[in-house]
Amino acid sequence: QVQLVESGGGLVQAGGSLRLTCEASGRAFSINGNMGWHRQAPGKQRELVATISSGGSTTYADSVKGRFTISRDNAKNTVYLQMNSLKSEDTAVYYCKAVLYYPLGSMSDFWGQGTQVTVSS
Repeated sequence: QVQLVESGGGLVQAGGSLRLTCEASGRAFSINGNMGWHRQAPGKQRELVATISSGGSTTYADSVKGRFTISRDNAKNTVYLQMNSLKSEDTAVYYCKAVLYYPLGSMSDFWGQGTQVTVSS
């Protein structure tokens, strides 16, 4: 079993920055699939924010390109999301996700509990 623990959320003014951290624990080997961040605003569906492969390839939602940067430390099983130039529409609960591939070919998704990000205008 893998546990994902997010931290770094909070209240920030528009134009400010926050850095989210998600650490995976509970397994003897590293997260070998994509890690990423999703978010869910009140009354809206959960949406993808950014992903990063084990090799460092990244994808971003159009709404955050140029403002958010995802990175990971494979040795620490940790993924980060640096969020700059925050806007009120970035207000949401941010969830970390990790994909684990098992030796025989199956895979599992794991989710964190979420961390609240609130951007005041």
